[in-house]
Parts: sequence; structure tokens; C-alpha cells
Amino acid sequence: MVKKNGIRIAIAGVGNCASSLIQGIHYYTPQRCREDVIGLMHTEIGGYRPCDIDVVAAFDVDVRKVGIDVHQAIFAKPNCTKIFQAEIPDAGVTVLMGPVLDGISEHMENYADDRTFIKSDAHELSKAEVVAELKRTGADVLLNYMPVGSEKAARFYAECALEAHIGFINNMPVFIASDKAFADRFAARNLPIIGDDIKSQLGATITHRVLTDLFAKRGIKLLRTYQLNTGGNTDFLNMKNQDRLASKKKSKTEAVQSVTKTRLDSENIHIGPSDYVPWQNDNKICFIRMEGQMFGDVPMDLELRLSVQDSPNSAGVVIDMIRCCKIALENGIGGVLAGPSAYFCKHPPAQYTDDVAYDMTEDFIAGCVQAKVAAAE
Repeated sequence: MVKKNGIRIAIAGVGNCASSLIQGIHYYTPQRCREDVIGLMHTEIGGYRPCDIDVVAAFDVDVRKVGIDVHQAIFAKPNCTKIFQAEIPDAGVTVLMGPVLDGISEHMENYADDRTFIKSDAHELSKAEVVAELKRTGADVLLNYMPVGSEKAARFYAECALEAHIGFINNMPVFIASDKAFADRFAARNLPIIGDDIKSQLGATITHRVLTDLFAKRGIKLLRTYQLNTGGNTDFLNMKNQDRLASKKKSKTEAVQSVTKTRLDSENIHIGPSDYVPWQNDNKICFIRMEGQMFGDVPMDLELRLSVQDSPNSAGVVIDMIRCCKIALENGIGGVLAGPSAYFCKHPPAQYTDDVAYDMTEDFIAGCVQAKVAAAE
């Protein structure tokens, strides 16, 4: 049952990340949020806890998800993320068949059924039908979880959010918030947008950024670096098609380049998904190497291996993005939310160091809370 005075979200793409998000909504009960809670950057934002979020609409294209309750669909193949909250009651929300557009890469047909998408033959909703569903359900915010490389699909759902007059969170590397034309349209309609391309809570990009910033602050010249990532979920399988990787590579590379003291030549920086290893499932393994010079031009190098469950690593960030979008709506704030976009995303319209972006985000939250209190008085 949808809670009164909660946050109503719609999800485009019921994959591993959506699974972790929905599990988290039910895992972080009021009781857990009163304890010394693990895994949340903010227990409350504007009075909202994770458990105050409800999924009211969902769209996918896989035959194993379309037509069933969204709380069942999050455990259906090809999802393979860790299950940490198995007991979830039905939501009473049926996953609807969204338009396929460019959401399925042709190369995925060559893999076993439990590793790839199986297109449903259900009626593909038109834009008017998706917009009507968003309006009917009273969604506050639409989350875009389309696969990497889904340029047309990402823009389709951004257009739907604009027409339905709701907030939009772009979790993937198609440039919507960082496209001035799109950003201006959200601002003109006074609708908040956060994007583009979500950073993990503690993943490859945020770790690489922190280390790069540390090099600069400690007087070490960074000469060259790489970041290699492997994983076994559908996202990594999708990214075996190199034609779909251009925006992803650009997003991840710029996230690191933006905090270097001096930008590296392109031949001295390599960042991006490296390979699909099926048995890893949702486990992502990252290898980072950084070579530099320190005092007296003496050489040094750093190597790091990071292993994380990829989708839960994003869910803790999305929980905060949703709540930031909601309090922006409540305070009549539209357009790109600069602080949250810079802090939570790899490719925001404007890059800031993580320390600055954190302060901007905290100031944004505090300002919205103060405005809400003032309005109530």
C-alpha cells in the first residue's frame, strides 16, 4: 500500500539497480533508521526516510518481468544482484511494457537466456501512454535505469517526465542533465533533474577521484593512470558492444580528469569497462594504477584492487537523489540541482571536487528544510 505523504517514484528499467533500490526501501525500516544505521549517507532528508519511498509505476521490456508485480520482477532473471531483503510484499504495481527503441543490443542474442534480455511481445506503450500512467499514479519522480548506450530510450523517458510534469533522475551515461537544451526545458517547467550517470557509494570512480585529488593536494604529479573494471551482470554484457560505450567512457574519464591538477593527455589516461566475466554476476572488480613523481622527481606508483557488489553500491546514492528531488519539488526548485548532480553523478553539467560538491549538497538540503519550516510557520 502506498504511504500517505511519501515519495512516489516511477522506474524505467527493472534491473539489478532497481532491485537493490527496492530491497533497500524495505530493508531500512523505521526501526533500523533509529539505530546506528549502516549504509546510508543520510538517515533522513527533509523528513523523508528510505521507507517513505514507494514505487507506483514501472516499465521494462523483458518477458520475465512485464505483466508481473514489480516486487516480484526485481528477483526475475536476468537480475543477479545480491538478495539482502527477500521478504517484500507485492506492491500492487504491474510492470508495463515500455518501448524497446535502442534498449537491447543485438549482440546479446548470442548469449544464454538467463544472461540476456528476452523481449516481451506485449504491446509497447507509446509516449502518450507512458505519460498517462505517470499522471494516473501520481508519480513525483521518474528514475531512468536504461542500459548503457540506450540514447533514444533515455531521451524518451526524459521527454515523458517533462510531459507528465515530474522530476527526473538520470542514472545512466546518456547526457540529459548535462545537455543544456534538456536542462533548460526542465528549468522552464520548474521541474528538478539530477544527472548524469550515477556514482557508486564507494566504487571505482569515486575512489579514483579521491586518490587523484589526494595526489594534487600532496604535491605529487600524476603522470598516467588506468582504471579497469570487470563484472558479470547484464550491464557488463551489454557493454561488450563497443559501439554503446562512447558516453560511458567519456563520463568516467571526465569524472577523473576534472580533479587532476593538470589534465592528462588522452594517451596517459584509460578508464572504462574492460570485460564481462559471467561467474562474477553482480560483483564488480576494479583495478586502478596511478604513476607519478614526488619529492625530488622521485617516481612512485600506486595499485589498488576494489571488489564490490555493483548494484547495492548505487542504491544508497539513489535513495538520496530521490529525496533531494522530492524536497526540490516541494520548494518549487526546478532545473538541474547543481550540488546533488555534482556529488551523486559522474557527468554533471558542472564538475566540482567531491568536498565542494558535498558542501553544496548539504547546503541545498538545509536550505530546502529551512524554507519548508518557514512556510509552515
